[in-house]
Amino acid sequence: MPELPEVETIRRTLAGHITGLEIKKVILYWAPAVRGRGDSSFADIVSGSRIQSLDRRGKYLLINLDNGHTLIAHMRMTGRLLYYPEDLEPARHTHVVLKLSQGELHFNDTRKFGRIQAVLTAECFSTSSLSILGPEPLSEEMTPARLGERLARKKKNLKAALLDQTVVAGLGNIYVDEALFRARISPERSASALTEEELRALHQAMIEVLKAGIEANGTSFRDYRDANGEQGLFQKRLQAYGRGGEPCLNCGEPLKKKKVAGRTTVSCEKCQR
Repeated sequence: MPELPEVETIRRTLAGHITGLEIKKVILYWAPAVRGRGDSSFADIVSGSRIQSLDRRGKYLLINLDNGHTLIAHMRMTGRLLYYPEDLEPARHTHVVLKLSQGELHFNDTRKFGRIQAVLTAECFSTSSLSILGPEPLSEEMTPARLGERLARKKKNLKAALLDQTVVAGLGNIYVDEALFRARISPERSASALTEEELRALHQAMIEVLKAGIEANGTSFRDYRDANGEQGLFQKRLQAYGRGGEPCLNCGEPLKKKKVAGRTTVSCEKCQR
């Protein structure tokens, strides 16, 4: 968390605020939250640059600068990137503040797992952590057949395979549970044993649940907020995730909660085969 819909929402809300602005100054309250390139510090690379555009790759946010560098932000479990139109006293757990030509960008992370890395834009997809990511699930490249090819390489259950970012980029626990529920496929099935019909159903369910998540500005339980500090609303539309013990919306049987691939997983043992 955040997953693809949440990071895409952060990208969209941030882009309207910071595109075209200059980064005047970097203030570090916890230096390990950022990383520069080679002997150049993060502050040296970033200060004085101008923000050209914002992109997303999987669960990573990309802030492209006019000096040939890109900031790769990974929020991990509790990271937030928040924009403030005026100078503001940093809240607790704020590790980085970018002073902009108009307003400020704060990186806040309670559990200190998130990071912002400055890399050469030309090397962004070849030498950074982005190089190992699988295809974007909403891209034209990700067809049912392509999904089947990537799943077939994994000797693990379906839940574990879909959480593997080298298979498909951007899916996490929430949207995997939701997609499998909609496709009526058990998370414990072998990833390499799906029929063509099941692959079509899973592919369609992935698209539907991710687009719905983006439309609702993501899922908020505890930590996730968009760049304006607002919660998402998709938690009100969840059909499986977080509903262990509640009635299945298809058959009425209680949904089962168990550990699959080391993650808490909710599914209907009657509907999902």
